[in-house]
Amino acid sequence: MAPDVIQLGNDERDEFLGTGGTGVLSFAADANDPPHSVPVSYGYDAADETFYFRLATGADSGKGDPTDRPVSFVTYGQRQGRWNSVVAEGRLVVTTDEDVALETLQGLERVHIPFVEIFGAPPDAIDFEFFRLDPADLTARTEQPVRR
Repeated sequence: MAPDVIQLGNDERDEFLGTGGTGVLSFAADANDPPHSVPVSYGYDAADETFYFRLATGADSGKGDPTDRPVSFVTYGQRQGRWNSVVAEGRLVVTTDEDVALETLQGLERVHIPFVEIFGAPPDAIDFEFFRLDPADLTARTEQPVRR
């Protein structure tokens, strides 16, 4: 019998997310194509329930304009012997927009975005931009131990 899944409370969710880690960011596609999914590093600001991403940009990235369609972000892992997952859905916002720039600077001070080198070129040869996700929907789940 598989364990039941239960919702994590906000404090447990924030503890699981920490100030950053890794996950998968998926960009919506049209009805005939699968979503474009990429492994990413993230920063998480619990004070604002906001995710931050440093994404490779440009024609070769495969993402197109990251702000022009809905996204979902998934991270998961074990904590205290139980599997946990968080799913955030919404739209990315480029952090250089004037209306989010100051708020973003304050949030970026509270996060840690791990730098993972997965590209075939030196990091200084790749164009990166910061984006944020203020989730329209945010769910966090954990498995419940089986009762015997």
